[in-house]
Amino acid sequence: MLQKRLAEGFEALGIRSGDTLLVHSSLKSLEGASPADVIEALLALLGPEGTLMFPTLSYLHSNRNNPVFDVRRTPSNVGAIPEYFRTEYPALRSLCPTHSCAAVGLRAEYLTGAHHLDDTPCGPNSPFRRLRDAGGKVLFIGCGTRPNTSMHAVEELSRPPYLFGPPVRYQMTDAAGRTYTAICVSHGFAGVSQRYERLVPLLPAGGYAAANVHTAFCELIDAAEMWRTADERYRADPLYFVDTAE
Repeated sequence: MLQKRLAEGFEALGIRSGDTLLVHSSLKSLEGASPADVIEALLALLGPEGTLMFPTLSYLHSNRNNPVFDVRRTPSNVGAIPEYFRTEYPALRSLCPTHSCAAVGLRAEYLTGAHHLDDTPCGPNSPFRRLRDAGGKVLFIGCGTRPNTSMHAVEELSRPPYLFGPPVRYQMTDAAGRTYTAICVSHGFAGVSQRYERLVPLLPAGGYAAANVHTAFCELIDAAEMWRTADERYRADPLYFVDTAE
């Protein structure tokens, strides 16, 4: 059974029962698998004490040209698995117009419940910071480590010159249907391209693992080690994790 094989592969990679896990994913890398196969395999492995979280970023739908975000209805734009998870599971989704996450499990409320208190996409109350504080892990399924949204949260500590764009006034609707106005600073990245895969060679032993799971090359990063290592590098060289335009 595919779900069982997936769970065994993820366990061999280093995911354990009770883990708090953020997952970036490419469904097409897992031949023959459905979003439900991936999600059910991970939920079975994590167990009742664990927490599963996906990024449900919506910056293509909610932005300065369309400054409206409904946590219940605004779709994600980061792949089939996160959108299936958001719509088909009883997931709690954080209230952020561009960089929300959805989570199920023991720590779901802790991870997602205070994102609206930040006025930047990945601030101190974001699921990305709270994943670190919860001793979490980040799994990449067939997508490489370049799409590592948690690195934006690390960037917000040292605020490299390319990071922030202008503030945007959004109309926000929460899970109870209450609508209000909130201002959130956008991420900029003008003139640079992100190269977060450069983090991997810097990580210490025990902070990174990689293996093939079914047909996907998967990578697992310890969130606390990622934050420590990346923050040190940002402060030494603010442009280390980007390429600048010629």
